[in-house]
Amino acid sequence: MRRIADERGGATVFAACAMCGLLVVALLIVQFGAAVSARHNAQSAADLAALAAAGELDRGDEAACTAASAVADRMHVRVRSCEVQSWDAVVTVVGRVLLSTFGAKDVVAVARAGPVDE
Repeated sequence: MRRIADERGGATVFAACAMCGLLVVALLIVQFGAAVSARHNAQSAADLAALAAAGELDRGDEAACTAASAVADRMHVRVRSCEVQSWDAVVTVVGRVLLSTFGAKDVVAVARAGPVDE
């Protein structure tokens, strides 16, 4: 039996393992960033859809929700619910984010718009 006494190549193996670890961490950070970005996009879409609905409330509830859906479609999300409460429009939107490690997930955002109470 031959015994290996030197440590040649040990640093290469360590560096390869460290690079794999850094790659995994970088991929997880990218996935987290994609989820946060999708959540912000959904919230922006909900805000704009609620404002569009509030702007159309004088034409009726159906026209308000149609305006909200049009804005949401342009922002690549769908309206889950559109409710009119007095002169306030409450819009809930749902978007999809593709996380390669965890599959596709839904992001949900809610916004309310209406006249300012004084």
